[in-house]
Amino acid sequence: MNATKSDLLRFTTAGSVDDGKSTLIGRLLYDSKSVFEDQISSIKKTSERKGLEHIDLSLLTDGLKDEREQGITIDVAYRYFSTPKRKFIIADTPGHIQYTRNMVTGASTANLALILIDARKGVIEQTRRHSFIASLLQIPHVLVCVNKMDLVDYDEKVYESIVEDYRDFASKLDIQDFHFIPISALLGDNVVNKSENMSWYGGATLLYTLETIQVANDYNHLDTRFPIQTVIRPHNSEYHDFRGYAGRLVSGIIRQNDDIMVLPSGLTSKVKALHTPNEQNVNEVFAPQSIVVELADDIDISRGDMIIKENNQPLALQEFDAMICWLDNKPMNLGAKYTIRHTTKEAKSIIKEIVYKIEISTLQRLENETNLQMNDIARIKLKTTSQIMHDSYRKNRFTGSFVLVEEVSNNTVAAGMII
Repeated sequence: MNATKSDLLRFTTAGSVDDGKSTLIGRLLYDSKSVFEDQISSIKKTSERKGLEHIDLSLLTDGLKDEREQGITIDVAYRYFSTPKRKFIIADTPGHIQYTRNMVTGASTANLALILIDARKGVIEQTRRHSFIASLLQIPHVLVCVNKMDLVDYDEKVYESIVEDYRDFASKLDIQDFHFIPISALLGDNVVNKSENMSWYGGATLLYTLETIQVANDYNHLDTRFPIQTVIRPHNSEYHDFRGYAGRLVSGIIRQNDDIMVLPSGLTSKVKALHTPNEQNVNEVFAPQSIVVELADDIDISRGDMIIKENNQPLALQEFDAMICWLDNKPMNLGAKYTIRHTTKEAKSIIKEIVYKIEISTLQRLENETNLQMNDIARIKLKTTSQIMHDSYRKNRFTGSFVLVEEVSNNTVAAGMII
């Protein structure tokens, strides 16, 4: 199936500092004509003022003053652009080890991870760290761009050696689909236009790959999971008896007249009608659409409940294992209480045990840990005050993910993936 204009691809960029992520995104925006003339004029003047030979396209993305002064990205910057074939949301994440949490944030909703490697340096620790996070977050597609090929004289052997090293490392990770492209973000080789300097490369350009990579199958259409966000009761004369259940269908398909079950009550009913924001009374809806469901029976349903198919149920547990990335400045201590937010449900929770912490640089497992610092990634045992209706993160990224919130400050302190 080819991409259509309505397709949306979310991708995150990652790489070491100075690998050229911001320049690459700037080149994508510039060469795909997604930049206003006044922006181009402004960055041309700035580049001339700096005495640069080439226009500094990274200025299109490095919006914070501190970033421009240091020439690095220190926060997750979201960019939007579109081509006739597809719409894009880019999460430009920082390269420093102390910003691991920023990459986790930017990558959590991504269909694709774009990992940059400096052709002069090859696969380094940062490459391994970012690839591990992409694997941990089960990002369906990984696109490895070997950048700065102009600085190694567009040497095919350098590129092939890096590809071989990366494949060897990636074989230890859970990455389902990856692609390699040799590029020069600074000069535009193989970004939007084919490079005349690398005739030995027979693959597609970066933009063509982003436009055509299939993302429709990234969504789980097998397991119907519809967490209720709100109950709609208009209470007016035209819709006097209307009762609709609104939310986002995070996975699966719902059709009119389907038999359904509501969790945690276990009550059953039949789908009477389906509505989307643009259309009334549709015959079927599929993930990830926002919908309103009417049921044939007037049963008690509220926010946090979940509509499913009776023969395909999620797990409903109060204790489970999860991988978490600690996001907060304050360290996590065993026994501390946090609010868990999972789909549309909230409950109290307690971290019972740290099974192990991962040393991201080496992928080594560190046991007997009692607290987590900011950016740490660990496997924990979590206990909640009420049942959490979930699937494993590997099976369903939406019902398998959660955040932990500190009750007093209301800060989001951890992002979690249920094992």
